[in-house]
Amino acid sequence: MKTRTLRSDFLLLLTALIWGMGFVAQRAGMAHIGPFLFNGLRFGLGALCLLPLLHRRRKQNAVALLRQRPLLRPGGFVAGLVLFAGATLQQVGLVYTTAGKAGFITGLYVVFVPILGMLFGQQTARGTWLGAVLATAGLYLLSFTGTVPINPGDLLVLAGALVWAGHVLIIDRLVSRLDAIALALRQFAICSLLSLLVALVAEPLSVEGVYRAAIPILYAGLLSVGIGFTLQVVAQREAHPAHAAIIMSLEAAFAALGGWLLLGEILSRRELLGCLLMLLGMFLSQAHLLKKTPVELR
Repeated sequence: MKTRTLRSDFLLLLTALIWGMGFVAQRAGMAHIGPFLFNGLRFGLGALCLLPLLHRRRKQNAVALLRQRPLLRPGGFVAGLVLFAGATLQQVGLVYTTAGKAGFITGLYVVFVPILGMLFGQQTARGTWLGAVLATAGLYLLSFTGTVPINPGDLLVLAGALVWAGHVLIIDRLVSRLDAIALALRQFAICSLLSLLVALVAEPLSVEGVYRAAIPILYAGLLSVGIGFTLQVVAQREAHPAHAAIIMSLEAAFAALGGWLLLGEILSRRELLGCLLMLLGMFLSQAHLLKKTPVELR
């Protein structure tokens, strides 16, 4: 049991690292192409990555998957539409803010999820409210300097975090009835299609730009979307829920580290304190999970 727990924790940490560095790739790629084209290409690659997994699952459990027909159900379209909204807000926001700040602000979705869950009759632990207060204080220190208005990119990423929280709740309701891999492929494909359609209308398209952004696109598509999702699914089959929530929150720290190492982004002392408070808020909002399932240490 301990070996399986350590293995799942390592896979979750690797996923958090991949997703955190994905913010760097997302920001770097937009030096050459627009945000909608970038999202269209990366989610298209992510969908292609899941095709072999879906084919394997169909061979293993063909009857059940055929009966579900998750690719034809409207739930997959709704999930893809919400994914498109969240990805768009995040990607456009990254045009105006740093990868590190975007990583921490996006991480607030773990605080928003239980709060939004109240709309569906779910109970919210007291620690969630304390975590929300700390995260809000951290956001103030991170984004409000006192002399200039809040960065519009931070606002867009914050709105995206709220949409991500809604997306988590939607997936939570769908995944119990539909195959997870097929549902993911469906929403990735829809998000890719919608992004490409907007890019055709609103952005200049350049083959040279895509070529120059090839490495960030490949990372964001193959690693962040394709491999990152797969690692998360595999790890969370055996992961302790509190471990998963806390380890995945480290995505924000990896985004800040990647922004500093690869993009030369530097956070002030005030911003670093804000990041610390936000990280503490994320942890506290998930601490109640420790009471639900005891940690197995054998």
